[in-house]
Amino acid sequence: MAEKKKLNPTLKLVLDIGPLILFFAANSKFGIYAATGAFMVAVLAALTVAYVLTRRIEVMPLVTAVIVLIFGGLTIVLQDELFIKLKPTIIYVLFAGALFFGLLFNKPLLGMLFDSVFNLTAEGWRKLTWRWAFFFVFLAVVNEVVWRTQSTDFWVNFKLFGVVPLTFVFGALQYPLLMKYAEEKKEDPSS
Repeated sequence: MAEKKKLNPTLKLVLDIGPLILFFAANSKFGIYAATGAFMVAVLAALTVAYVLTRRIEVMPLVTAVIVLIFGGLTIVLQDELFIKLKPTIIYVLFAGALFFGLLFNKPLLGMLFDSVFNLTAEGWRKLTWRWAFFFVFLAVVNEVVWRTQSTDFWVNFKLFGVVPLTFVFGALQYPLLMKYAEEKKEDPSS
């Protein structure tokens, strides 16, 4: 079976964070509704670029894009910023729910998504999945608190300058777990 094409890590980071940076920039210059439209276009562009380069669409970016289009569309059509503010909460709850659901059936979904990136034992995948599921719940709660108690501009800034660093720090803090539960790759006897 042919090996899946992978994106350059820097390009993947740009495709993941680029739409959010554009959202932030457009909001500061043109307001939330124009920023939402720009965000929708940028998310679709990022998904398209990833597909053209790898000939596949990953589940998480696809789910995110669908929710961005639905809630972004509602924001623009109804001229109500509530919908775009709810979007992160819904995405985080969906991701957490999917991870918890997988754990319920002893299928840590992170193992299915990232098995080509990390080679962990079953216990390692299970623990990592629990951690990320609870982190997504935490992000959902934080998003709700911030958008309900702060201005729209603060919320937009927090998405870029709060959630992104929090996610990077949380991911980095998983390094000891990744090392502890790393599984040795078996050598191919035919090579």
